[in-house]
Amino acid sequence: MFRSIMVFVLTAVLLCGTAEAKDSGFGLGIIVGEPTGLSAKLWTGNSTAIDGAVAWSFGKDSALHLHADYLFYNFNLFKVEEGKLPLYYGIGGRIKLADDMKVGVRIPVGINYIFAKTPLDIFLEIVPMLELVPRTEFNLNGGIGIRYFFK
Repeated sequence: MFRSIMVFVLTAVLLCGTAEAKDSGFGLGIIVGEPTGLSAKLWTGNSTAIDGAVAWSFGKDSALHLHADYLFYNFNLFKVEEGKLPLYYGIGGRIKLADDMKVGVRIPVGINYIFAKTPLDIFLEIVPMLELVPRTEFNLNGGIGIRYFFK
């Protein structure tokens, strides 16, 4: 699995090597972890975005996982020589379609590397969640992913 992800990343970088970095617009890619699937992000401002995923949860209740988050980005915390490395945090919701449908609140926190010369970003996040339906309980998700941003 890791090898396939690295091949995808390297191919995308080589194909897009002359394009500009994107911290705006719409991006589509993958997230690997809990859950694993398709990831999308739409920048809504200079430091805000909406992201989401249609993915599969491999936890104790394997099921289709849908989530969406409103994110805030801090571009001043980490300085890098090339690209950008903001910290992000936000709030969102999740629906997990298992035997018992689960609905909960997500509080994602992560870092997002935005490449300087390619329309790609890589992210790593940890997501505390409060399940509300069918019962109240605390859960934790996390993942790493990559997205390609369209012109």
